[in-house]
Order: sequence, then C-alpha cells, then structure tokens
Amino acid sequence: MPESLETIRFYYDYKSPFTYLALEPAFQLEQTHRIRMRPLPLDFNPRGAYGGELEQRTERDWRKVRYLYLDVRRHANARGMIIRGPQKLFDSSIAMMAGIWADRHGKFRPFSDRVFERFFKRELNIEDISAVAAVVDEVGLDSAAFRKYAETDGPGDLKASFAEGERDGAFGVPTFVAAGELFWGNDRVVWLAKKLDAMGLRRESK
Repeated sequence: MPESLETIRFYYDYKSPFTYLALEPAFQLEQTHRIRMRPLPLDFNPRGAYGGELEQRTERDWRKVRYLYLDVRRHANARGMIIRGPQKLFDSSIAMMAGIWADRHGKFRPFSDRVFERFFKRELNIEDISAVAAVVDEVGLDSAAFRKYAETDGPGDLKASFAEGERDGAFGVPTFVAAGELFWGNDRVVWLAKKLDAMGLRRESK
C-alpha cells in the first residue's frame, strides 16, 4: 500500500534569493518527514517591497535592500552558495511557467536548482524564453512543448497559482502552508519541521 503523505504547499519565485536559500532544506523535509512539497509560483513584487523602480527608491529603501542582501550573503556564505544581487527588476513569469511545466513532468528540483544557481550568479536571463528553454532541454524535457505551453495554458496556470496563494494568505516568498498554518521565510523551515513533528509526520529512523 502506498505511503500516505501530507501535502505542504511551497510558494516560490525564481527572483527571490530567500526562496533559493530555502529550496534545499525544504525538500530535505521530504526525506525526514512523511510529506510531499507541492511547489506553486507566487510573484514576488520587489517594487512594492523596496520602494518602486530603482530610480524611485529613497535612501531608506536602499538601506533596507542592502541589509537584506547582507543577510542573504550571511546565509549563502555559510553554505558555500553564491548569491549576487540582480542588476535590474526581473519579470520571472517565463521561468515560473517553466517551473510549473518541470513540476508536472517530475523535474522540478533539477530544473529549479539550475535556474536559481545561474540566475543568482548572473549567468541566466529568466526573461529570455530561449535561455529558459535551454534549461528545460538540459533536464531532459521537451523545450518545444514547453514553448507551446507558455503561449497557451501557461499564463492561465500561473494566474491560478497566484490566486491560490492569495486564498492561502501568502504575502511573500518563500511561504510554506502546513495544515493551514503559514511559515514565511527561509529561516522558518526549522519551525515548519517542528510543526510536522507535532503532527506526528517524522519518519522513523532506520
């Protein structure tokens, strides 16, 4: 009989450095607990969070941004990761549609690992469908089929995912939803694990 797994909704955006930091520890929970992560894209709005367009930001807005990236680098350096601040405000819609596509074909992690790493090394333009499609090909999926999806059902699926996030009350990424309770931020994965323990979902040690 298949193992019964609790579904944890995981809201992400490829332009969010904190989602990148959360990705590996979050999916490790599938090994330690009887759960499955259900990744759902949710648009992170840096304009709203950090004071509008780059040229509109006040000095106070820039202090906030600089501090947040200082925090990001602290986490990243401790894990040997490279996270460079993007040089513009990116639209991640194409990459998020590709994330949906990869998830439906069982390739979310290998696709997302590559996209996050290369984007934050400034090696991947997530607004360029040809660049994103090349990563789709790299993980063994059909990039031509993905391009067709991005032109047809993809935008509607992306909108539906955003709407689900609104219904869940998610206001940023990464956000995890376990039994109706929200956990926001890469450093909340520890608290999510405590929640799963309290639900009796930890796997027995072999």
